[in-house]
Amino acid sequence: MEIVEGIGIGFAVILGAILFLFIRRALVTRSGGIIRLSVRTTTMLDGRGWAPGFGRFVGDELRWYRMFSFALRPGLVLSRKGLAVERRRLPEGQERFSMPADWVILRCTSHHAPVEIAMARSTVTGFLSWLEAAPPGAVSPRLASQDWPAA
Repeated sequence: MEIVEGIGIGFAVILGAILFLFIRRALVTRSGGIIRLSVRTTTMLDGRGWAPGFGRFVGDELRWYRMFSFALRPGLVLSRKGLAVERRRLPEGQERFSMPADWVILRCTSHHAPVEIAMARSTVTGFLSWLEAAPPGAVSPRLASQDWPAA
């Protein structure tokens, strides 16, 4: 009987963990603005270190939540004010096996610290427009430094 009880308890724990992951995702994604997003958490091995997750736009922040995590807080928060895209590239080498083929990798600087994020090619346009957007009446710092022709 002890074996059956142990199996039952193990099954209940696993079921509870899976249920918690689904509830967590529902809480995070309830108000929309969600994109599939992978973040490179380590660069120790070339082409490795990518963690899948999803990003949520909240005001001037992009909050990244790891896909398989019990944490209710985001794993990474990128502020629009200190974020700039340095370069864009396609997945290379081992990276092609860890993400879909139509994804693009963006190397960004966030408050002088580099961060690499990967997202679908169709999502990059929306991300870049969010990054360059400014509230009504304000001038985006990314656009203020450029010389625009007089209208």
